[in-house]
This record gives sequence, C-alpha cells and structure tokens, in this order.
Amino acid sequence: MNKFLEQALLYDFYGELLTDHQKEIYEQFVLDDLSLSEIAESEGISRQGVHDLVKRCQRSLEGYEAKLHLVEKFLAIKESVKDIERYLDEWESEKQEPEEVIRKIRQISDRIIEEL
Repeated sequence: MNKFLEQALLYDFYGELLTDHQKEIYEQFVLDDLSLSEIAESEGISRQGVHDLVKRCQRSLEGYEAKLHLVEKFLAIKESVKDIERYLDEWESEKQEPEEVIRKIRQISDRIIEEL
C-alpha cells in the first residue's frame, strides 16, 4: 500500500482521536498536500513545529492501529468481498457450479466473521 493511502486510511479510522489542532495541521499536510512552510505560515508557527506535530500525529495514528488493527481488518474484509464478487462472476459466466460457488462464499463469510 502506498504511503499516502496508508496515512489517509489511518486518519479516516483514528483521526477523531486527535485534537482539533492536530487534525487541522495533519489534514493540511496529508490530505491537502500543503508544504510544511505553507502550513507554518498560515498557522503562525515554525516549520519545525509543524514537522514535529505531523510526526507526532503519525506516531499516534500508527500506535492506534498497532493496538486496534481496524485498518488491517478493513483491508482484509475488502479483499474477501472482492473474492466473493469474483466467484459470483465465475458463476454468472457458468465456469463454476452453483454448489461450488456457495461453498466458497460460505468459507469467505466464515473468514470475515473470524476477522471481526
């Protein structure tokens, strides 16, 4: 997964755990793609202060993920849903017997339940 997508997912899942000030700065840096200097100027703080705050936010978000694994579970479930769609497509194109597709989908469903 690329770094931008990873940061965006971490923020989507755990961003509300940051302070309002942290959220504002982190959004400007990661989501709005502003430079440290641009943020520093608009916020009236030093470039180093912005850098430190962004790094602290990243560590916090990564720490939440290390404990809760919500992004990891989300991505695993997303892959499972893609597998289900692939099996249904195969069934529609008559490359698989209905019983086989049902069996595979039940296996995926069981895997999703286990991951939750």
